[in-house]
Amino acid sequence: MKKTKLGEFEELVLLTVATLQANAYGVEIKRELEYRLKEKLSVGSIQSALKRMEEKGFLTSEFGETTLKRGGKRKRIYTTTSYAHKVLAEMKEIRAGLWDSIAATVGTVAHELKVI
Repeated sequence: MKKTKLGEFEELVLLTVATLQANAYGVEIKRELEYRLKEKLSVGSIQSALKRMEEKGFLTSEFGETTLKRGGKRKRIYTTTSYAHKVLAEMKEIRAGLWDSIAATVGTVAHELKVI
C-alpha cells in the first residue's frame, strides 16, 4: 500500500487537531500552534493544510452550532480519522527510532573519545 506523505506543517496541524479534539476549529488551531511554535501563522496556511488533510482522509469536518459571539456564524470543527492516528503513530515510531540512533551514535563517539 502506498503511504500518503505528511509534510512537517501538516503533521503539526494534525497533532494539534488531535490535541484540541472538540475545540479543533480554525482560530483555536491557529492559537494553539502559535503558542507552541512561538511564531505568528497565517489563517490561510492553516486552512490550506486542513483542506489538504481532509482530502487525504486524515480529517473529517462538520459545522458546529451558531453562536451569538460569532455573529451567527458556525465553526467548522475538525476531527482526526483512524487513518490519521495510524499514520501519526508510524511517524512517532520513525522519529523515535532516528532519535535513538542519534543517541547511540553520539554515545559511541563520546565513549571512543573518552569524553564520558
